[in-house]
Amino acid sequence: MDDSASGGPSEPNSVGGEAPPEPTGPTTTTTTTEAASSSPAAPPSRYESQKRRDWNTFLQYLRNHKPPLTLARCSGAHVIEFLKYLDQFGKTKVHNQGCPYFGHPNPPAPCACPLKQAWGSLDALIGRLRAAYEENGGRPESNPFGARAVRIYLREVREGQAKARGIPYEKKKRKRPTTVTVTGNVSAGPSIAAAQQGGDSATSGGGDGGSTGQTTSAAPAAVTTTTAAV
Repeated sequence: MDDSASGGPSEPNSVGGEAPPEPTGPTTTTTTTEAASSSPAAPPSRYESQKRRDWNTFLQYLRNHKPPLTLARCSGAHVIEFLKYLDQFGKTKVHNQGCPYFGHPNPPAPCACPLKQAWGSLDALIGRLRAAYEENGGRPESNPFGARAVRIYLREVREGQAKARGIPYEKKKRKRPTTVTVTGNVSAGPSIAAAQQGGDSATSGGGDGGSTGQTTSAAPAAVTTTTAAV
């Protein structure tokens, strides 16, 4: 006997039958979580990697210091000692005042003057260490890398190396945009002239035979032009 005639159960895939519900919710969430956890983390940037190496180097310097120093007791004077310690690894020739090539940007022959860290390298190093100090729990008001003594030392290094190497340091100036204001009469364009002719026709057609049209003149306008500096 036919199941449809007898009122029996219909097949799940037949027309009009109800298919079993699809699994939802926890299964989809678990799959997404596993995919997210299995994806590799983005590698640190070059700046972050260099900052981490500089921070580890400074901590190692404090451990090897005699007597050993803790980060909490570190001051601007200790930071300056660290910068002078790094001069032995420098690659920039800095001529002494008694050197015949003092102030010569391109010495023709080698000399016995020492190699030191360039001012630009020290300045960038202090910037990275200053950020690393606060990222590792240090307070900004007690940051030894931002001490006034460190800033004075860096300025002296910059000026001394500029004289010894004959390469003046020129601070880059910010370019500000200039504003030019031009005031004068602006000639009426084709659209304004057409609008005036339309107004004259409407005025002369709407009045009596003796009435004449009125012409509207364009008023002077002020034009302000802003040009960015090149």
